[in-house]
Amino acid sequence: MPTVCHRATLHLAVLLLTFFATTSMICADGVKIATFDVDATPPIGSSMAYDKVRRLDELTLRARGIVILGQDPPIVLCAVDWIGIGNEGHDAFCKALAAAANTSVHRVAVHTLHQHDAPGCDFTGERIMKELGIADLGRCEGTFHREVVARLAEAVKVALPLAQPATHVGWGEAKAIEVASNRRIVGPEGRLRPMRGSATKDASLRAEPEGLIDPVVSQLSFWNGEKPLAVLSYYACHPQSYYRTGVPSCDFPGIARFMRGQSVPEALHVHFNGAGGNVAAGKYNDGSKENRLILATRLADAMARAYAATEKFPLDASEVRWSYEPVRLPAGKHLVKEDLEKALLSTSVRMGYIGQIDQLSFLDRDRNQHQIEIACLAVGPARILHMPGELFVEYQLNAKALRPDLKVAMAAYGDYGPGYIGTRAAYAQGGYEMEPRSTNVGPESEEILMGAVRKLLSP
Repeated sequence: MPTVCHRATLHLAVLLLTFFATTSMICADGVKIATFDVDATPPIGSSMAYDKVRRLDELTLRARGIVILGQDPPIVLCAVDWIGIGNEGHDAFCKALAAAANTSVHRVAVHTLHQHDAPGCDFTGERIMKELGIADLGRCEGTFHREVVARLAEAVKVALPLAQPATHVGWGEAKAIEVASNRRIVGPEGRLRPMRGSATKDASLRAEPEGLIDPVVSQLSFWNGEKPLAVLSYYACHPQSYYRTGVPSCDFPGIARFMRGQSVPEALHVHFNGAGGNVAAGKYNDGSKENRLILATRLADAMARAYAATEKFPLDASEVRWSYEPVRLPAGKHLVKEDLEKALLSTSVRMGYIGQIDQLSFLDRDRNQHQIEIACLAVGPARILHMPGELFVEYQLNAKALRPDLKVAMAAYGDYGPGYIGTRAAYAQGGYEMEPRSTNVGPESEEILMGAVRKLLSP
């Protein structure tokens, strides 16, 4: 029977073998893809963005993604069925995934899909409320959020040794029909009409044209020969059909993703919300419950057509690159720390996004000169931009126009700290998204962000 010393030696040997096996896998020639997927559904009684969970439904909320292993340190891409992950909450997700994948935190992108019957996460807000002596942390209480962070880290560790070779990368596009419409409608005198939101009962607003949108569903896929390993889809639209139900819901984009997973079960399907800050389903949705499945079916149809149109390219490790540009988005001049603290302390904790605590959190980051990283994944002819906040669709369309020679897509809703990020013209125009309660930044954001995008997309 082995002695204690022998058992310790054997244990150390196993750890070393695991380490060298993982290291050689990451550094080997060629590209490998590891996939991970965990349950991110909050338990009954916990706080979501607007309401407490009163019951659970058949479809769970997911946190899923891929690790790209090649000749450089691993790249981690993660999408979460939550309303937003911001500030120190976003930092925590990125740090945990980076440690699990044995890579740099600068090579991790975490995004949300922005469903409203779902949690949000901001550990800065949790810390500030504790410092102010507020007992009821509401949606800022982070116990469950940290559990999901731990689940993701463990899932990545388990996934790495199971990574599969990716011999090809694929790209496909298709237009989603009768899903998205612009929320901002300009009247005959150049003034904004009432917002056409995610669910619009006003028939006259629904009758207006779609307006400025990006109708394209883009798909980046990884293949081992003829076998699909992962399909990443990108589409710019608020994901709400209806909400405030007390039931966690991945809403119509999550249902569409589920439908595609049932049709192509060999691959993990990961969906990212594009720059849909001023885009929603309001033209095609009056809030009727049956519209959730109708919208999901339309989006799933576009995903299926993009998949069918996929063009595959041989993949070499040298063609996988990651770059990033740190930028500082200054806090908007309308944010005043003393006023926000007074309002927070004099009222019950505001549910929903964005409240005083979210704005205090962003001010805290601004005081510390915090920078947000704008990142770009290059895979063969594809370029995927990873962006913060609720970006207006103009950012996505302008990025595509910069490099018509490339296949460009955008994932927004990364670090949710800034809230809505409009164009300079939109800030002057006003409207719901540009109100002091909705955005934490100012009109200079357009030049800052597009400057970073130009650098990342430059030849």
